[in-house]
Amino acid sequence: MSPSAQDSPVPYRYPTTESLTGVVERITYHSSESGYTVARIQAPRVRELVTVVGNFANIQAGQTLQLKGVWKSHPQYGQQFEVQQYTETKPATLTGIEKYLGSGLIKGVGPVTARRIVAHFGLETLEVIESQVERLIEVPRIGKKRVRMIQKAWAEQKAIKEVMVFLQGHGVSTIYAVKIFKQYGAGAISTVTNNPYQLADDIYGIGFLTADRIARNVGVSPWSKYRYKSGLLHVLSQAAEDGHCFLPQPELMKLAAELLTTDGHEADVEAVCTIIEEMGQQQELMVEKGEGGMPLCYKPAFFTTERNLAQLLRQQLARSTEVDLVRVRSWIERFTQSRQLALSPQQQQAVEMAASSRVMVLTGGPGTGKTFCTRTIVALWKAMGKKIGLAAPTGRAAQRMGEVTGLEAKTLHRMLEFDPATRGFKRDKDNPLPYDAVVVDETSMLDLFLAHSLLKAIGPEVQLLLVGDVDQLPSVGPGKVLADLIDSEKIPVVRLSQVFRQAQSSAIVRAAHQINRGQYPNLESISNVPQSDCLWHNGGSEPEHGVRVVCELIQELIPRLGFNPANDVQLLCPMTRGAVGTRNFNQVLQQLINPPSPDKPEVSRGGMTFRVGDRVIQLKNDYEREVFNGDLGVVAALDATEQELIVQFDGRDVTYDYADLNEVDLAWSISIHKSQGSEYPVVLLPIYMTHYVMLSRNLIYTGLTRAKKLTIIIGSNQAIGMAVRQINQQQRYTRLKERLESKII
Repeated sequence: MSPSAQDSPVPYRYPTTESLTGVVERITYHSSESGYTVARIQAPRVRELVTVVGNFANIQAGQTLQLKGVWKSHPQYGQQFEVQQYTETKPATLTGIEKYLGSGLIKGVGPVTARRIVAHFGLETLEVIESQVERLIEVPRIGKKRVRMIQKAWAEQKAIKEVMVFLQGHGVSTIYAVKIFKQYGAGAISTVTNNPYQLADDIYGIGFLTADRIARNVGVSPWSKYRYKSGLLHVLSQAAEDGHCFLPQPELMKLAAELLTTDGHEADVEAVCTIIEEMGQQQELMVEKGEGGMPLCYKPAFFTTERNLAQLLRQQLARSTEVDLVRVRSWIERFTQSRQLALSPQQQQAVEMAASSRVMVLTGGPGTGKTFCTRTIVALWKAMGKKIGLAAPTGRAAQRMGEVTGLEAKTLHRMLEFDPATRGFKRDKDNPLPYDAVVVDETSMLDLFLAHSLLKAIGPEVQLLLVGDVDQLPSVGPGKVLADLIDSEKIPVVRLSQVFRQAQSSAIVRAAHQINRGQYPNLESISNVPQSDCLWHNGGSEPEHGVRVVCELIQELIPRLGFNPANDVQLLCPMTRGAVGTRNFNQVLQQLINPPSPDKPEVSRGGMTFRVGDRVIQLKNDYEREVFNGDLGVVAALDATEQELIVQFDGRDVTYDYADLNEVDLAWSISIHKSQGSEYPVVLLPIYMTHYVMLSRNLIYTGLTRAKKLTIIIGSNQAIGMAVRQINQQQRYTRLKERLESKII
């Protein structure tokens, strides 16, 4: 197969920012939570009403607005003005003043009262309300109580206006300005002036970099203690996104100094060190001595969670479990004979160990019989009269587990019963899970915090079986819990290594084990009549060539083999950036698989377009919607009037306000990290040297084993060879292993 030539993409031209002034005629939609608004305004010398969309802290009919923004063409509603900034001006005509006052903006003033006030004061009306409000008593049928009500409402509106003018005047977008006002109210100006870095802690979507830009605009010193503290915490948060639970102090200082150095303002390294010591004394950071006395810096929640998790595991392991092994072995013999199956010696050991262990780990690669072994353990516990709970980190993994065992399986978040009111789990040490035994699958995905929540909810008499492939990538979140449990040698572990004959027929399984042993995999060269389920396409060394190869495979070979590109194929990439990264592939594949059409509503936000039929991925845990980081769904509908996007996750509709679309991303292509715990009929896996920073053995192993029926690797021999040779390139800073070994508390 040779890639067909593709036309070069036309460069995107950004629309020009324009100004627009007009009077608000009516509000079509306004979200009190996010401020997102659709309004119709009457602009001078324009016959038709103009539709404007944007974020407004407060908006009422009758207001005169000066707007800055861009014109956009909506596929269903036509031309719209997308507002980037706005200011309110006083209406200049008697009709405008009357409409403004009577719009409901001011409590106590309706259309009739507004007409009386304007009839009495004329064009001076707003000036009177602003500076001589007591004169309203002159208007017929307005008493002192009504005057006080109007005075209070006017002051509130004035506060909103002052905050919005202040924030926008200092370069804060209307989206963030609305969020800041909702959070702090009239105190917003004080907070932003004194410590804008507080915004990074309090408001989702505002991180250190945004807060830092706001701080510069309001004149906060680049050497401010608030800035240095926020910068240090930001560096640790970024490290957590790379899986680290802490950073050694020299590394934290180096990264913080780089972050805090700006044009013309070099960070004071001594000040960084002093502030780390100060934060340690105030327990805003937890500083612990590592090997050789090296100070290790944790955010407090990470330190206490890691320590408590180790303590809970040690307590669980200290409790003995009495079991009659003779009866267990007799049951295993009857169970296997009745099914005309046999357990391998390793599987036999695993079932016996599970019967007698308080906590146990079962690990092994593809084709080694983890699934059958788990099913046998569950059947044994059921025969022993135990009430069994089954869970996995993702919905798809839980579904597979339920199908295998014949029992109900839940996601860990559902099993632990997340409570949106408290933003915590209902199941904990005071309200433990109602089971005698718990099985958790795909535990390579367990991060520090979810593992801790699980152990807190395990009662003292409960047995816990953790099943997972330790050779896969570690969790997306901080820590490497499964690896640390195994490496501590304090937890009973059975590692299945024998690949069964049926599994050996799969080239995917054979290649995975070759990669795991550090061997370059034997791969079948791609053709129109493939003989195996694991194929190789030499995509050359140029990433752009790889993009064309992927497009051709999706258009030609995949459908010829009987697969549906829209439903069956998942493209997995080592990185997000570059020509063969997820961002570019998502744009390319969206255009290829789900192109625009008059009958497909779409919405654009933050440079990304979501269209009905698009595959999307959840980017953060959203406990209220019960969708979690890595969940895949399909855009089922768009409601332009209500400004809502509806995504279907495993048959369940989840609604997003347009303002919350930063929680989802296109998922025609996703990172290998995000694919953990999922399986897809077909996986396309581009591996290029441009990914060299991320290439490692467990990365390519994880990507390869996500496929159920077919994997196609595209790329260069050199990149695959580098990945196979690279072991644990991405080391994670964690001390769970040492805490389990009791080397530290």
